[in-house]
Amino acid sequence: MPTAQSILKELESKGKESARKTYARHGMAENRTLGASTADMKTVAKNIKGQQALALELYATGKMEAMYVAGIVANGKLMTPAQLQTWADGAEGLPMIYEYTVPWVTVEHPEGRKLALKWIGSPKEHVAAAGWRTYCGLVTTVPDAELDLAEVESLLKRVTSEIGSAKNRVKSTMNNFVIAVGGYVQPLHAKALAAAKKMGVIEVDVGDTACEVPSAAAYIAKMEAAGKLGQKRKTIRC
Repeated sequence: MPTAQSILKELESKGKESARKTYARHGMAENRTLGASTADMKTVAKNIKGQQALALELYATGKMEAMYVAGIVANGKLMTPAQLQTWADGAEGLPMIYEYTVPWVTVEHPEGRKLALKWIGSPKEHVAAAGWRTYCGLVTTVPDAELDLAEVESLLKRVTSEIGSAKNRVKSTMNNFVIAVGGYVQPLHAKALAAAKKMGVIEVDVGDTACEVPSAAAYIAKMEAAGKLGQKRKTIRC
């Protein structure tokens, strides 16, 4: 029977120094990575599918790869708001976790929207970024008829007024939020596009990488040209 420690050892055995350096260039705290690839993480996750308690133990190790595996395995609906808060708080220094893993599970929870709004207002960069990405996940997957469109519109206004002074990773996730609304929420498409044009291209420090923050206006226009506006996703897990 696999345990958190046995899985941690397995992930460590698959680690490569080159991968650890790549993670570091993308903003990951180097002392919290093992160097395992995402492909290896997904293989490990597949082998422990459905083991909720084990997923929680893996996240608690504080190692990025184990936390990522936990996010694939865990069912957000079965977590408590306190557990989700613990996950958000514990993701500092790990953009892969607070921008992907934490939103994956939070979107599944009935209190996901409330948590997203709470986190958006946090002074902590990693928590606020998790909040914006969680709300991105909601507008991406929830039918327009079930969204609070007035609230989403108010968040668009908040982005345009605050993004210039926002912290680095929060800027990136705000930009993603505008793209998500423009591409997936048809009633607010025009307003999101207007917000995107008002923002222009956002400058974000992405570390020593070739990554670029996309122009929200250009990205929304690309989705429209491809005929993908309003096509909701079943999940934001990737």
